[in-house]
Amino acid sequence: MESLGDLLRGGIPGQKLLQQAEEKAREIAADPLIVKLRQKHPELDRQTIKLNLNKLHQHVREHANCTNCPGLDRCPNDMEGHYTMLRIEPGEDWTRVYDHKVACKKFIAQSTQDAIRSRIRSFYVDERALSQGYSSLEIMDKDQEREPAVLQVMDFVLKARQDGLPKEGLYLSGHLGTGKTFLMCYLLYELAKDGYTGAIVYMPDFAEDLKSMFQDPLKLKETIDALKETDLLVFDDIGAENLNPWLRDHVMGAILNYRMNRKPTFFTSNHDLDALEQHFSFTSKDGDEEFKGRRIMDRIRPFVDVVDVVGYNKRGRGKQV
Repeated sequence: MESLGDLLRGGIPGQKLLQQAEEKAREIAADPLIVKLRQKHPELDRQTIKLNLNKLHQHVREHANCTNCPGLDRCPNDMEGHYTMLRIEPGEDWTRVYDHKVACKKFIAQSTQDAIRSRIRSFYVDERALSQGYSSLEIMDKDQEREPAVLQVMDFVLKARQDGLPKEGLYLSGHLGTGKTFLMCYLLYELAKDGYTGAIVYMPDFAEDLKSMFQDPLKLKETIDALKETDLLVFDDIGAENLNPWLRDHVMGAILNYRMNRKPTFFTSNHDLDALEQHFSFTSKDGDEEFKGRRIMDRIRPFVDVVDVVGYNKRGRGKQV
């Protein structure tokens, strides 16, 4: 539908222009949307319609566009994701018509999703896992064997919503492909809806990328500070990284030391806690360092509830035992 300006613009003689305006006013007045509006506001007479023809035309045109919405990305309205609404105010001398823009449901939904995603940072984890929410039924139906683990994660989300974030996080332990990362992305997404910030870090890639940060101390500090301060932090696939003393003592140690008794930290791993302690107790550079392994675990073990994630390998066909 053309804009009113296009309809009435052009080298049209004055008399013909007035004639077209009269025809357009009759057309607008007969539109079901305006008929309904006039029933609610009888003061919206023919003269008021003529004086506010452009506003009423815009209201009718954009309502028709929304009724036949082609999608937010192809919104034909003047302001994407918005439509024109009218407010009628009777006066002693004449009736005033005010127009204002209102966000449509699709725009509001998209804005909500964008706000949720903006609260979650991903370090080397496929962001598609964070890009959409899942219902509790969808999470539960993925694998019935995983139900106890799913219930523990959901219970954490529920309690955080009711009582605020606890200081303790979760340690998800299980075989490859059982959905540990998926469950943590679900937790981050659900709590991001409530305004909490989150970060998920894939440890093997993080460990490698830290080497390049030696040359950029500012980036290194910003990264460590971000992981310290975020409301929810997930170390994904911990124990699979190529461990070195600097990563263990100065990066992981600093982050965990800051967060303990302040903010919950979460972990996914193919190791149980004892095996993870063995992992942290040995580096290719310094060999066995049991004391340093225990020290880092003292910042993990007391601050997590262990969640055993069992089920089949969703990346393959083999059943996990």
